[in-house]
Amino acid sequence: MYHWARRRPSRALAGQRILVVEDERLIAMLVEDSLLDAGATVVGPASSVDEAMRLIEDGGVTAAVLDLKLGEERVTPVADRLARMRVPFVIATGYGADAATGRHADVPVLCKPFDLKRLTSALASII
Repeated sequence: MYHWARRRPSRALAGQRILVVEDERLIAMLVEDSLLDAGATVVGPASSVDEAMRLIEDGGVTAAVLDLKLGEERVTPVADRLARMRVPFVIATGYGADAATGRHADVPVLCKPFDLKRLTSALASII
């Protein structure tokens, strides 16, 4: 469940530039708000692979949250690019923990709906 309660900001991600790639606007807004509360600067959100790639090329991304499926697109090209750049990321998906297999099987997976504190914690642990 997405838990959206105003609380004192944790600042766990202070100074980090986090790319958010999510095609569901409400989820993107909740994730963005949680990251801002944790002190991060949010890059995006991007709702397509092309948009995410443009944001990555603009530079300065220190980590990312990737929705596994963006409409009919899979986020794999974005994950591949981030991995080549050695930018850590987590995958958020409604398709279960085993959805991120193959090249990115070792990446943390958050199954939707997830607790937003878990997202912040997962990002802090990989940065």
